Amino acid sequence: MTKQEAIEQFDPNAPGATGNLFGLPFTTEQAELVLIPIPWEVTVSYSDGTANGPQAILDASAQVDLFVKDIKEAWKLGVAMLPIPADLQAENNKLRELAAQYIESLTEQETSATNNAILDQINTACENLNIYVKSTALKLIREGKLVGLVGGDHSTPLGLMRALTEKYTKFAVLQIDAHADLRKAYEGFTYSHASIMYNALKLPAISKLVQVGIRDYCDEEVSVMQRAAGRVVTFFDEDIKNWMYQGKTWENVCDAILKELPEHVYISFDIDGLDPKLCPNTGTPVAGGFEFHQIAYLIKKLVLAGKKIIGFDLNEVAPGEDEWDANVGARMLYHLCNWTAVSQNKLTVNR
Repeated sequence: MTKQEAIEQFDPNAPGATGNLFGLPFTTEQAELVLIPIPWEVTVSYSDGTANGPQAILDASAQVDLFVKDIKEAWKLGVAMLPIPADLQAENNKLRELAAQYIESLTEQETSATNNAILDQINTACENLNIYVKSTALKLIREGKLVGLVGGDHSTPLGLMRALTEKYTKFAVLQIDAHADLRKAYEGFTYSHASIMYNALKLPAISKLVQVGIRDYCDEEVSVMQRAAGRVVTFFDEDIKNWMYQGKTWENVCDAILKELPEHVYISFDIDGLDPKLCPNTGTPVAGGFEFHQIAYLIKKLVLAGKKIIGFDLNEVAPGEDEWDANVGARMLYHLCNWTAVSQNKLTVNR
């Protein structure tokens, strides 16, 4: 079946296709935008559960209505998710137990040959994950697909960023997050979830890192920001709130953020950038953060300003006893997919 045939046979007002992302009828071959699910949380340092994020988002996405007020026939874009790799999930579960054992030894200030071996094993596995993500993303990019990634913890998108450097020689990362993630090998893990942006800055093609909503960080990370000499621009949550208390609007803040971004932008979205009431089960929630529509507005404004979203990730969604976190994550994912497509002239806005 062709993509057009799938569109003609699909009723966007009826219950969607069971098991398909957003209930849409598209295969990964038919889709214009393909998502890579990575059920991985090996190095998480507080609460776990994010490895179950991709499946939870997939399940919750069936409840997302497909009409988008600002975008013409958004559902016709064609969005699909690759199968969630069972082998990665199994490896994650095994390594997570070892990592927990290793982290516990750190709190007890123990070192041993066994612990060093565990650390080496985990660092090797995480680099192998990066290689897998990069090769999967490159295959999709070469097929002409737009690509996003659904984690898992925030360590998972490094391979996608690496893949995009082979297509784009210069781009910025727009990081929406409660945490700076600029620690070097946090707890000894080279590819820790708390080190994703430190590792991303090793890629010369990433000309700028613009961080938004940061409200939990350490001295080491502030030093990285200061040494970056303008390559890292951080909009701290506290400063944003102070500006708004003093009379600035959210639009004013968005304008200041957009001034720091070049034409090509990669969005790295940690769900804990939102107010914790929207993601109470995420691994490291922090008081403060944004409302859902504040970030939706920022993404929309970025695209209408002529920026191109070249890729994105959504991570740190951890399901609890209900679908709330996944429901919020699925709806934010739909925004990311649609506005990425608009920025790449795959969809048009309603005028």
